[in-house]
Amino acid sequence: MTLPRISPDEARQMISRGAVLVDIREADEHARARIAQARHEPLSRLGTIDPGKDAPAVIFHCKSGGRTSANAARLQAATDCEAFILDGGIDAWKSAGLPIVEDKKQPIEMMRQVQIVAGTLVLTGAVLGALAHPGFYALSAFVGAGLVFSGVSGTCMMARILALAPWNRSAAPAHG
Repeated sequence: MTLPRISPDEARQMISRGAVLVDIREADEHARARIAQARHEPLSRLGTIDPGKDAPAVIFHCKSGGRTSANAARLQAATDCEAFILDGGIDAWKSAGLPIVEDKKQPIEMMRQVQIVAGTLVLTGAVLGALAHPGFYALSAFVGAGLVFSGVSGTCMMARILALAPWNRSAAPAHG
């Protein structure tokens, strides 16, 4: 199932007429940047969305539109009213010049942290394997195996470890 996509300007107009905007991103993403009018209902804990008796529609958004599109059937099932996807997510909202609330003191999103650390470890293993000793290739293999395990199991040990880092301790809990 696909939900109709609407532009940021269409969404803004619908919100002004009572539609409910729902942010399905995880807590760490929402803490760093959000649309002020949006209710936060993380996809990982999504239940039934009750927009209220006067709400004509629910508009779901994520960062760029990928998660909302991939989970359209689940999002539609979460509400009894008409539902839409904000095309391009919060990124498109911001690009359209519409206001967002940002807290730059919050750490970057956990999955971006994981990507940076995993990429750095793989690159380090490859470079050291080529320049110092072939045994360093094992570091790249270990990180790759961890990423496969994360994808298969739906858990990410690196995210859990990074959540303990000092810069993440006051931030939202890791997901995954």
